[in-house]
Amino acid sequence: MFQSDRPVIRVPISSKLPSYHVWTVGCQMNTSDSERLSSGFSNMGFEPTADIANADVVVLNTCVVRQSAEDTATGLLGRLGKRMKGNDERMIAVMGCMVGPEQRELKRRFPYVDVWARPQEFEPILETAGMRHGLDPEGCLSGAVPENPNIASFIPIVHGCDKFCTFCIIPYRRGRENSRSSFDIVHEAEMMVARGVKDITLLGQNVDSYGHDLRPRVDLADLMEQVHEIDGLERIRFQTSHPNDMSIRILEVIRDLPKVCEMINLPFQAGDDTILANMRRGYTSGQYLDKIAQIKEIIPDITLTTDLIVGFTGETDAQFERSMDILRSVEFAKVHTSEYSYREGTFASRKMTDDVDRDVRRLVKRQSTSSSGKFKAKTTQNSLALNLTYLSKVVNEINYTGVAEAIN
Repeated sequence: MFQSDRPVIRVPISSKLPSYHVWTVGCQMNTSDSERLSSGFSNMGFEPTADIANADVVVLNTCVVRQSAEDTATGLLGRLGKRMKGNDERMIAVMGCMVGPEQRELKRRFPYVDVWARPQEFEPILETAGMRHGLDPEGCLSGAVPENPNIASFIPIVHGCDKFCTFCIIPYRRGRENSRSSFDIVHEAEMMVARGVKDITLLGQNVDSYGHDLRPRVDLADLMEQVHEIDGLERIRFQTSHPNDMSIRILEVIRDLPKVCEMINLPFQAGDDTILANMRRGYTSGQYLDKIAQIKEIIPDITLTTDLIVGFTGETDAQFERSMDILRSVEFAKVHTSEYSYREGTFASRKMTDDVDRDVRRLVKRQSTSSSGKFKAKTTQNSLALNLTYLSKVVNEINYTGVAEAIN
């Protein structure tokens, strides 16, 4: 049984259902985690509320990939602490990537937080909330699939990451790669489709490495073939990929299975080989472009998106221009550009000097965003036509009159 660091206040039993609010920032994995935690709360007998200021239990699901996300979470946490001061009946929990293995400094800064939980650690939150309100969490996380999922929903298939890029905090917060069994994933997908889901995204920090730690070995292609057999499911997506793990077999499955979207998010992060080596990405710009060529040869109609970091430690104007060369060469449908964000605890924070001025990062981000926007129109029209066909089909199937009227 989990023991909270703070005394557990038992609230007098009332006829009114206790309420909860789960606030989420960050990636799709966080969104999925929040949906599963919310399902656990609902199974226990809690009632969801949009009123974070007056919820009986507030959970902040945090992200620290970039400083801005961490600042947003700590700012909200500070405001909640002031509002809840002196009200011991209410509970605050913090989960997600802000919570590492060492929590002393967090507990010192925010002494009013009742529970600190690392990613996917739902039990301590539910147990503390249950003790406080006289509700039993036993079994509430078993098969915790959202009760009313969105028509397009996420399923995590592999947690953690083994890449240890020098800029990234994820392996230190979410741990090493740990694949779920294909049986559990397919069962969850079947349950979600039974609840109205038509579009499923298979999630992983490095989704292409799915199954390497399972015995017998399976891979993402095997899993997509199994999920593809589910009646009622219309579309299958996956993210995020890594160039070194995007196999020919995965590409052939994308090409051959009708339900699998011909869309790949393949981050390149930088166009200069020295910067890529300093990031420990494990490939050169030439190898990345060879992979792009291979993808386009196998799947001619592929839609490609990517991630780019600008202003990484030591990056010069000439090195940034090589990133622009990749943007011009590939013509991605979408580019997610972010400024390099110093993260305490990463290899870069320990071994490298953060020597690029913040104003320079902002400038080059604007330049890259502006340039990438010029290439989008060439791919957007085809993608839009495909998506409108799909949306019309979904609207007809679920008879969602309001959406149909809005489209028309």
